[in-house]
Amino acid sequence: MTSAGNATRRSSTAAAAVKPGETQLGLVRRARRMHRALASAHVDAHCELDFSTPLELLVATVLSAQTTDVTVNRVTPALFARYPDAASLAGADRVEMEEILRPTGFYRAKTNSVISLGQALVADHGGEVPAKLEALVKLPGVGRKTANVVLGNAFGVPGITVDTHFGRLTRRWAWTASEDPVQVEKEVGELIERKDWTMLSHRVIFHGRRVCHAKKPACGACSIAKDCPSAGIGETDPAKAAKLVKGPEADHLLALVGLER
Repeated sequence: MTSAGNATRRSSTAAAAVKPGETQLGLVRRARRMHRALASAHVDAHCELDFSTPLELLVATVLSAQTTDVTVNRVTPALFARYPDAASLAGADRVEMEEILRPTGFYRAKTNSVISLGQALVADHGGEVPAKLEALVKLPGVGRKTANVVLGNAFGVPGITVDTHFGRLTRRWAWTASEDPVQVEKEVGELIERKDWTMLSHRVIFHGRRVCHAKKPACGACSIAKDCPSAGIGETDPAKAAKLVKGPEADHLLALVGLER
């Protein structure tokens, strides 16, 4: 489809996000340029949930709702040691599992989700995690975000993970104006090559956690500021912005823009 066709296909809401005077082709080029810069900035971007099997990643992603990956990673070793497969999850002692999951918050609801998930995997998939989006989203507690995390990181199937950071940043960058995760996934997928979708998700999420914060983004220390239509909404003074950059890669991120702590 031509760039003009793509422009027509974008919703009126999304069209409002396009920078003034920016064509659809221009948007595609800018988005891909920004992604290349993100790849240079976040060379270590990866899924921050610890897992060794598709089942472990599926359960960990379900547990990550409304808590941090760090908290989930503290809990899952004990969980998987006690319940190593779908059958054991399906037959778990509810009180025992609740105690393991208590640190993640909403532990009763999460216990119900994990047990139901194990039961569904045993009943419908022989205890194995399916590698198809259509099958994953039919599982208890699994939506498109969770399904794309599992597909991209456990099965190597490209997928865009629209979490809070991803939606917030892509709207700031005028890649989309939509608040609907499914629409965001669709519109961003039209800008970036499919083979890059999984790593794009990781890089955007890393950038959101380390540089482009929700309340006070470090605009003055951001390596993609020149292509960002929202540059300037945060701290623009380079020295002050440098102090806002987080994570173990902070020195590398600052060096890219000629700064240091």
